[in-house]
Amino acid sequence: MRFCSLSSVKSRIVLGEPLPFSVRDSSRLLLLARGQIIMDEAQLDELFQRGALVEIEELAGAVVQQQPKRRESPEQRLARLPTDWMRTSHDVRQALSAPTPQMAAAIHGTTDLLLSLIDVAPDVALSQVVRQPESGDGHYGVNHSIHAATACHAAARYLGWSPADQRRAFQAALTMNVAMVDLQARLSSQVSPLTTKQREAINEHPTRGVEMLREAGITDELWLDAVLTHHELPDGSGYPNGSREVGELAEMLRFADVYTARLSARANRPAMSAQQAGRELHQMADSSPLAAALIKAFGIFPPGSLVRLASGELGLVVRNGEKAYRPLVATLTNASGEPRLTPLMRDSARDEHAVVALLSAQSIPMRLTDERVASLIGGR
Repeated sequence: MRFCSLSSVKSRIVLGEPLPFSVRDSSRLLLLARGQIIMDEAQLDELFQRGALVEIEELAGAVVQQQPKRRESPEQRLARLPTDWMRTSHDVRQALSAPTPQMAAAIHGTTDLLLSLIDVAPDVALSQVVRQPESGDGHYGVNHSIHAATACHAAARYLGWSPADQRRAFQAALTMNVAMVDLQARLSSQVSPLTTKQREAINEHPTRGVEMLREAGITDELWLDAVLTHHELPDGSGYPNGSREVGELAEMLRFADVYTARLSARANRPAMSAQQAGRELHQMADSSPLAAALIKAFGIFPPGSLVRLASGELGLVVRNGEKAYRPLVATLTNASGEPRLTPLMRDSARDEHAVVALLSAQSIPMRLTDERVASLIGGR
């Protein structure tokens, strides 16, 4: 990626109005996400003094969007979502490995960016968790942090938590494995048993994670306690301290951790479907309203799932219905398996359009790009 100084594009900044691009520090760490606001000249001068940067490609897109009397349409925003989501992996990796003095600001900036993408199209965000690449591309630890945070946020939203509590749930999940992000990536491709050193790092990561966050200046005790206790269990068999005191947020983190991990392939096992992962989570915590909220937020057939209907049509799930197993489906083929030029929306609550099977990407007679998926799921 190429960058230019923020000071060189000062004319593109309007104080008190949403930024048309993200702002990064001299180490490329995210300081302000697109859409945030620089309130006054003092804040702007401070950014200049820090050597703040802007990504040139993002700047070019902002110039087009800022043409007089032309605002970005919902369709254009949806078309850009897949690229924006792809960029978040880089930002999250930088934030979770940032030097201690910069970590808190980087985490907050990355949170703002991710939550802004979720706000544009929540169902597209769920599909990012469900439609994970079979090739295993990307950094497993970083991707898992994003997926777990997205899942926690979805469950918190389903439960009607306040925006502040939703944000806390997101950030706690995003950082719960901050002390072992790179180890997670190595373990995802490791088939041999854990070494003694690896096991010690796993057992210590909640404690070490809280230490790292405190040193970085995070003071939210509910956030920190959730990171510390997200592997503790009510019967005292968890770690790192064998505590029986497990708060609501820590429990949600643990469920999101387990659920989203099941959706990713590892060297020693294939990825599970959301249906299988939900079934396992239900068996593990059938009496927990938090587990139930997580399962219901995604649904049995979450957005992004490919399915066959009773009619014989093949399609893409675009959003959940009133019941977890009755989603709305955009049919991509007719009953004979021939591709449709224009997808038809089917309500699987109708018996003739009921979902009868989950499908792999190879079962669909066309290639679905991320942009196409986003337009189908985000379109209303």
